[in-house]
Order: sequence, then structure tokens, then C-alpha cells
Amino acid sequence: MSPEETIERLKHLGLSEQKAKETLKNANVTKYLLIAINEVDIASLPAGAGMLIYHLATKIKPQIADKLGFICDYIKNGKLDSTLRVDAALEYLLNNVNETKVDISRFEKACGVGVVVTPEQVEQAVEKHMAKFKEELLEKRYRFNAGIVMQAVRADLPWADGKAIKNEVDIQIFDLLGPKSEADLAPPPKTDKKGKSGDAGKKQKKEDSKVTTAVDKCESSGDVDGASSISELMKKLPFHAPGENYKADGYVVTPDTKRLLEEHLKMTGGKVRTRFPPEPNGILHIGHAKAININFGYAAAHDGVCFLRYDDTNPEKEEEKFFVGIRDMVEWLGYKPYKITHSSDYFDQLYEWAVQLIKKDLAYVCHQKSEEIKGFNPPPSPWRNRPIEESLQLFEDMRNGKIDEGEATLRMKITLEEGKQDPVAYRIKFKPHHRTGDKWCIYPTYDYTHCLCDSIEHITHSLCTKEFQSRRSSYYWLCNALGIYCPVQWEYGRLNVNYTVVSKRKIAKLIDEGIVNDWDDPRLYTLTALRRRGVPAAAINKFCAGLGVTGALGAVDPTMLDAAVRDVLNVTAPRVMVVLEPLKITLTNLTMDRVEVTVPDFPNEPDKGSHKVVLSKVIYIEASDFKEEPEKGYRRLTQSQSVGLRHAGYVIKISKVLKDNTGKVTDLECTVEPTDSAEKPKAFIHWVSEPVTVEVRLYQPLFIHKNPEDPNEVPGGFLSDCRKDTLQILEAFADVSIAGAKVYDKFQFERVGFFSVDSDSTNSKVEYNVPNFT
Repeated sequence: MSPEETIERLKHLGLSEQKAKETLKNANVTKYLLIAINEVDIASLPAGAGMLIYHLATKIKPQIADKLGFICDYIKNGKLDSTLRVDAALEYLLNNVNETKVDISRFEKACGVGVVVTPEQVEQAVEKHMAKFKEELLEKRYRFNAGIVMQAVRADLPWADGKAIKNEVDIQIFDLLGPKSEADLAPPPKTDKKGKSGDAGKKQKKEDSKVTTAVDKCESSGDVDGASSISELMKKLPFHAPGENYKADGYVVTPDTKRLLEEHLKMTGGKVRTRFPPEPNGILHIGHAKAININFGYAAAHDGVCFLRYDDTNPEKEEEKFFVGIRDMVEWLGYKPYKITHSSDYFDQLYEWAVQLIKKDLAYVCHQKSEEIKGFNPPPSPWRNRPIEESLQLFEDMRNGKIDEGEATLRMKITLEEGKQDPVAYRIKFKPHHRTGDKWCIYPTYDYTHCLCDSIEHITHSLCTKEFQSRRSSYYWLCNALGIYCPVQWEYGRLNVNYTVVSKRKIAKLIDEGIVNDWDDPRLYTLTALRRRGVPAAAINKFCAGLGVTGALGAVDPTMLDAAVRDVLNVTAPRVMVVLEPLKITLTNLTMDRVEVTVPDFPNEPDKGSHKVVLSKVIYIEASDFKEEPEKGYRRLTQSQSVGLRHAGYVIKISKVLKDNTGKVTDLECTVEPTDSAEKPKAFIHWVSEPVTVEVRLYQPLFIHKNPEDPNEVPGGFLSDCRKDTLQILEAFADVSIAGAKVYDKFQFERVGFFSVDSDSTNSKVEYNVPNFT
């Protein structure tokens, strides 16, 4: 059928031409619509039934697609005469997906077939609930939220027409209040705009609207907009409830599904169970932070549990430091695993299941080389149909080390969505495992291990990035082939950040070339590097929450992370005075040798504490805060312009400029005058006196281009895109209050920026990194 013919058929249902064209772009909806059209005589449909069939086609799930004709019959006969009843029919069929024959009596009761709600019933229900809100109605008049009453009536009369309920509510409100007065018609009073709380109030209506439409948007696109916290974001996600796996799109239902889900619910108590399953062969990066937040965050938001499961199926690349580092980063982000497990915990069970697959003729031993089966269209295996007993013996030989590495694999008989046929389940590796030692010389692959470990741990939501969508069919196939509980796999778009690389191989190359120092070099975007740079865990979580959960692949600019960092540090990092490039000043007329000055930790919130510093006859200011020959508009210290000292209550004025034999200014001599009596200066600058020396490291972004790995953007390769001199080290003077700072303590250096104590600081040398590149 041509597109034009399809559009004409869709228009017969009542769709406009534009709507029909848009629908044609959705292959699944179009497919179901055409099937439905073939099931009914469009010309004889009751009024409005065509749009109910359209609604049905947009909502039906593959698990109950075989019931499409059944529902169409009910629509055609006028028994399902509203979207409410159609939705109830779909809900019933999903909840009873294992029934080979529909229980007509229970089905019709669930859908309200034959239930008639009279206008008198609607009127009485509205009267009942209006009485509960009479006082509030009289007070708020037409600004009262009538939706509360309509919702209550709907609960009493689930099959009542929504328009009829609304009309009756409107009539009874009018009867109670009478016509709208001038006060009712006047715009509502404006909320107080003072401060940020006012802004929040101003936006509340818009935010409420976003919340009410979030689920609808998720159902249609799978995308959820960002939120202010991970908990808020996770509560927006329209995932299935535990035990309702069969309601998820694409879930495969078998005759055993109902029994297995009942056993699953009994074992889990109906709790959400997720897992974060990293490979312990490298350091976690910013992309993993999103995965951690989604898996642990979703469980936490729904009072569930999250496993930390190490996917330790490749003994060649796994090291103890990576196991420790992964757990450290999970806990740094604020999450505590319900249980720490390893894929290797289940090696015995996985092996037994592999034998079962062979016995069912669903797996076989293959001798094709790895290079032969790579790519999108490899030749089929000549051993695919070998006898079951032969594969069983060969698989046992593989386990017993009788076959050389690379000479045999165990492959599963399934074709993935991407066209890849018969993925490998086991391969031979003569390498000792860090946990099982020399017990095994065959190791399972991700395609085989992942879903089975999820099943063993009774995971309810297997949350993974979009590139694993092509493995979903093998995930469901494998669990169902073995007759075990099958979790639901949900995919989301991975987090990529511009102006960086996160590949383990490429970071190792940067280290080998001496461009960065190690995996935690603050110029990288590994989590250890971000922590060392001074990025708070709360900022990373806030950043991830702001991104939302979408299926789209893309990259974000690092300035988005920087903004989240500033939001957190603005309210958590106390202010201190530090001079990066000191210029010495002698205060010639200061009457006291030392003056104690109180400096607020948070100048805008003085009740959050303060610290003491000393003002003596010798102070230091930033060299850039003095100019011998200032340009127009320069507001700080010059020979003709005074400047104030922050927090000290003094204004200083130059009396003498001292230089070395090259003409460079080395010292200034100044007089001081209390701010009360001095002429008001144009600026106040920070300063230190009797300081401690600290090392300050200023970092710049490592890469020049947005996509350093893109050969079109960077033909010479990512190494050629590295900037020179991305690290500047300064010996700075700081006020003595930070002398006892601990590693990762964070401060805002007044008028400079945010800094964090570096992890390689010593008692004799404190070093600071800057969290932001901007």
C-alpha cells in the first residue's frame, strides 16, 4: 500500500490529513491502525469510534497485540465508548497477559461495560464533595481549584463522562457564588519578588504544569526533563512497578511469566532493586556518575535497594586498585550499596545454565576465529547445527583446558537487533582470575553474563545506556530460554562531555606522553580527577539531575558542570583572603603593631561564622591591584588614588614607590586612615598580613577543540589537540586561618575564585587546585 493510500485510510477514522501524515511517521502505530481497520467496517462504526481506535493503536503494547481485534470488536459494538474504558481494557489485558482466553465477565466488569452514570448521580456526587469545600470556596471564590472536586467525583463515579462532571461543577459553583465580580476578574496579586524565593514563587505555576505533563511526555518519548535533585528526577520516570514487568514495552511474555513474577515478588517483597555493574578495569569518569546516580538514585527514590556488582569476567585487565577506586567513588557521590557482588560469584551457576542451553540446542561450540565473526555481516558458522552431544563434550573440553585459547567459543543461537548473529557466550582465556584463581579457563561474556546476574539478584530495573538497546532481545531471550525470572531493561542516553576524552586507552596515552600526571590529574574528567580538582560530589549529582533522563545521544559543554560547581560552593565554601602574586606594602603610620580583624566566612550570611586575621605594619596585596601608570577607568591603587582594605576598616594611600635596579616595583609605602574619616575609595581590595605560604595550581582546559577525538575536527589525532602550558603553579600568601585545612577542604579566595586543598599536600606544604576552568 502506498503512503497516499494509507493516509486516505487513516482519514476515514476521523484523522485530519496533517495528523494522518504525522501518524505515518510512526511505523508501530501505523501498523496497528491498519490491522484495526481490517478488523472493522469503518462506515458502520458509532460516532467517535474511529478516534477510539486511533487511541487504542497509540497505547497498545506488543505483549497484548494479539488482542487488538478483540478490543476493536468492543469498540465497534459501542461497549468501549470512551478512552477511559479503552485504557481500562488495555490495563486488564496487560495484568492478565498469561490468560489464553479472556474471562469476559471479569474483563467487562474491569472496563465498566454496560455501566450507565445518570446526570442525577453526577449532580448528587458533585453536591456531596462541594459541601466539603464550601468554606474554602466562599473565601477563594473563582480562584478555588475546582479540579479537587472533579477528582473526588471521578473517584466515586469512575465511568462518568468527564465533560459532564466539569459542567456540573461549574453550574454548582455559579449557583453558590453568583456572577463573577470585578475582584474575581482582576489579575491575582503578584507574589513578593524579593530574593530568589520570590523568583521560585513566580515560576511555581509553570513548574506545576511541567510536573503534570511529565508522565505523558515520558510515555511518548521516553525523555524526562531535568530536575533540581536526583530524587525529584527519579520520581518522574515512568518505569514499571515491581512485578509489572509485562507492562514494559518490548517485554517478552511466556507461559511461565506469571509464576516467575509471583515468585519474584515473594522473594523481594515488592521492592525496587537496581544495580550498578562497572567493569573493574579502569577509573570511573563523569559518564559513570550519571549511571551511578540513575541506578542508586532510582532505588533510593522508591525506597528500594541497589547492588554494586563488579562485572569481573575478563581476568586480563582487572586490578585490585580499580575495585577499591570504584567503591570509593560510589560512596563519595553519597551512595551506599545494598550489597557488593561480583559476576564471578555466579560462575558455577552460569556454567550450568550454559550446559542447559546446549542441551536445548540453543547454543553450540564454534571454531571460527574472532576476526571471522567481527563486523556486521560475518559468514554463518559451519558448526551451528553440530550435534548436541558433540557440543557438550567440546564445551567440557574447553572448561578442562583441552582446547587452545582462540580455538573455540560457545555461541548462542539468536540474532540481535543490529543483525549480529549468534553472540559469543564463553571464550577461552588461560589467565588466573583475581577471585577464583585457576579454577576456570573459560570466562562468560557480557552478552551472556549480564542478564543472568540480573536475574539471580532479582533486579527489577536493569538500567543501562542506549548502546545496549541492541542487546535487549538477547537479554529477554536468554532468561526466557532458561525459564528463569526476566528483569526489564531500560535504556537512557549516555553522558558525554565536550573538550575531553574519557577512553581508558586514550587517558593512558596522555599519561604515557607526560601530558597529564595520572588518572586523577585535575585536567581530566575521571571522578578521581574531579574530586581532586575540588568539584563537590553534590555538584556532580546536581549536574546529572539537571540533564534529565533522555534517550538522545549527545554531548554537553563542561560549563554546565562548572555552573553546578559554583552553585554548590557559593553556599558551602568559606571566603578567605589569599594573594596569588604578592606585592609588599608597609603601613608607615599604623599606630599599633598588630590589629585583629574579623572576616566573615560568608559575607552575605554573617550568621554562618567568621575567622580572625591580623593586620600588621606589613601587608601584601595582589600585584595587579596597583598600577604605576593606570589606564582610564582603573579603580584600584595608584599614586593618586586610594583604595580600601576589605574587612579592615582602613583606606590606604601611597606615599612612596620602591623599585629594584631594573625599575621593577618591589615595595610600596602607604599611609592608613580609618574609613570613617577617609574619602570614600572607588574600590576595596583583599590583602594578607603575617601570611602562610601555599602553592596554588591554576589549570586550563586540556583540549582546544570541542571534539578532540573527531578526525574531521582534529585530523592530527587527540594528542595534537592538547594545549601547551595548561598548568600554572604559583607560590601564594594566604591568611593564617587556612593553615590547618585538610585535603579536599574548599574555600573561595576573595576576588579570585574557588580552590580546594590538593591530595598531595604535606604538613609543610599546602597545595590548592581550582575547581573551575572558567
